Amino acid sequence: MSTGPSTPCIKVCAVSGQSGLCVGCGRSLPEIASWGRLSEAERLAIMAELPARLEAAEAPT
Repeated sequence: MSTGPSTPCIKVCAVSGQSGLCVGCGRSLPEIASWGRLSEAERLAIMAELPARLEAAEAPT
């Protein structure tokens, strides 16, 4: 059975005007657009950063 590339997508796709990040997964639009062309190692590296990005984006300013 073939599985697709690793993805953090949770199907809550909306980009915050403040942070420029998807509010569901934390990726930027360029990252989302290039996701299918990235190596698995590149995808995993980005995915490791996402929890901190989402936390920082949610922090009160």
